[in-house]
Amino acid sequence: MALVLTEEQTMLRDSARGLIGDKAPVAHLRKLRDERDATGFSRDLWKSFAEMGLAGLLVPEEFGGSGLGCVEAGVVMEEIGRNLTPSPLLSTAILAASALVRGGSDAQKKAYLPKIADGSLIAALAVDEGAKHRPAKIALAATRAGNGFRLKGEKALVVDGHVADLLVVAARSAGQPGDADGLTLFLVDPKAKGVAIERTVMVDAHNAARIGFDDVEVNADQVLGEVDRGGALLEAVLNIGRAAVAAEMLGVADEAFGRTVSYLKERKQFGRLIGEFQALQHRAAHLYTEIEILRAAVLKALQAVDADAAQARVAVAVAKAKAGTVTTLAVQEGVQMHGGMGMTDQFDIGLFMKRGRVLQELFGDSAYHAEALAEWKTY
Repeated sequence: MALVLTEEQTMLRDSARGLIGDKAPVAHLRKLRDERDATGFSRDLWKSFAEMGLAGLLVPEEFGGSGLGCVEAGVVMEEIGRNLTPSPLLSTAILAASALVRGGSDAQKKAYLPKIADGSLIAALAVDEGAKHRPAKIALAATRAGNGFRLKGEKALVVDGHVADLLVVAARSAGQPGDADGLTLFLVDPKAKGVAIERTVMVDAHNAARIGFDDVEVNADQVLGEVDRGGALLEAVLNIGRAAVAAEMLGVADEAFGRTVSYLKERKQFGRLIGEFQALQHRAAHLYTEIEILRAAVLKALQAVDADAAQARVAVAVAKAKAGTVTTLAVQEGVQMHGGMGMTDQFDIGLFMKRGRVLQELFGDSAYHAEALAEWKTY
């Protein structure tokens, strides 16, 4: 498949760019941060997303969605990265929607997917339990009790978990942490007895949550997919999420690069534009080529998950690993080429560095995915 967007995908990108650039530029993030907004994103903006069909990108048309694919979702995520826009698109419209579409029963799909598509329901995927992404090490216990289970344990870095109306929780129902089998996904009401949620504001001014589960009761109807066999479903959903995060990182890197090049054309030193200095030209040219390589890797990963999310692990790992190194390079070069002012809050470039750092960790950093590729011995 050609590594270029179709005409329809390009039109979607342009529409998303217009909406996000107009209603949620970087100044929008600053406003939410400075006002210490408890939600962390604009619900009015999310309503606009829903009206444009963006909230239901991955929701089938029969449930009120757009019925599009991950390439289209990635196109929108890139624009979100370009503007550092806080939005539940990743947590709700991509991760939770994908989990429900792939693993949900007819009743579960009818109950939740239309609400995701119309923007009335916020959902969050609760996977990680420590500082690093290690889904195979999930230890949150799901113990059988009567007609259901009791959940006990903790989750960390649950994106938008502080405002979620629905939690998709990965728990261990059999075996030991590290076992490939024995995972089950559950749909949990965050208001259920025993659920404790702590909002965490990350360094990039986006929001996540720590969530504790103290013998939280869930019944059989709240199981998403098959009991003890949720590992494959979880991996497919994570692959979709990783590809989407890589797309957002592409937007962060590309925008940081564009702003840096503009600065090189404006800033004078020793009576000359600093962009005339060959050393800076070489660094900018190198960064440009790296971003273009990343663009191809991200599109390939998005196409791969559309074809078969469960079998896309190699393309996704390449994209996420490359996104980590390239985005880090882009934001570091941006700050350095802006000089000492690049480290001040007055300049937006520092915000791109902070967002890039958080996205690097989300769903596995470059080292995590590089190690996975080495273990698979497929490259």
